[in-house]
Amino acid sequence: MSGLANRPYLKMNGIGNEIVVLDLSDGMHAVTPAEARAIAVREPFDQLMVLYPPQRPETDAFMRIFNTDGSQSGACGNGTRCVSWYYMPVVGRDRLLLQTPTSLVEARRSGQDFTVDMGPPAFEWQQIPLSRNAGDTKAIDFAFGPADALLLQGPSVVNMGNPHAVFWVGQDPWDYDLASIGPQIEHDPLFPERVNVSVAQVLSREHIVLRVWERGAGLTRACGSAACATAVAAARLGKTGRNVRITLPGGDLLIEWRETDGHVLMTGAVELEHEGRFTADWFTHAA
Repeated sequence: MSGLANRPYLKMNGIGNEIVVLDLSDGMHAVTPAEARAIAVREPFDQLMVLYPPQRPETDAFMRIFNTDGSQSGACGNGTRCVSWYYMPVVGRDRLLLQTPTSLVEARRSGQDFTVDMGPPAFEWQQIPLSRNAGDTKAIDFAFGPADALLLQGPSVVNMGNPHAVFWVGQDPWDYDLASIGPQIEHDPLFPERVNVSVAQVLSREHIVLRVWERGAGLTRACGSAACATAVAAARLGKTGRNVRITLPGGDLLIEWRETDGHVLMTGAVELEHEGRFTADWFTHAA
């Protein structure tokens, strides 16, 4: 029987990004990819955020992030805000320092919302990573669609804890069939670790509209790391300043690319949808 049987969990969302928060800080179990997939069948999510005992004394917890397909993600800003809503009262502070397999993530309460320090972006092609040098990462040599009628081309690529490709378009992002386009670009050989695919329209120097195909999860109402990657890429191209509002299908995120240290700060709301408890039958086929 799975060690997750009878464990409580929270179903939350960060501006529509569906999140399950699971507290395993007692160290009695470690989630497997098969268990993550089993949870997604019964309680659909974009990301499963799992808290484990801290591995470093200065941190509050160690956190793993699972996608719907059981793969792991290096970052999830919306999910981290949901974790903050739950775990700040547990530790009795309005700040958290969380360790993931790739980085340290700091979060703080900002009135009714939460701000997550997503750390600095990475721009070198090996850091994205790409399978080859495809030119300036502000706009790489990549196109999607038939040669005589390209649909998308010249994306900005950024690593914000996970790889992102941001395509700039001059029309409504909803005009693009991202459900079809997204998985094809996600699995293109140029992206050896796959990639999150975003379609972005700049409305002004302070406002961008964004849709995202998330690797391992699919179409999502919100993706915090994609919003951060988009804001950084827009500023690098001179399309916006370093403070911008990103409108996703689920709502707005405020992104600041801090000039003093290059860190990216993301602020937004969270919502508790319901509380639940796993039962043994969820994991019958997850051994």
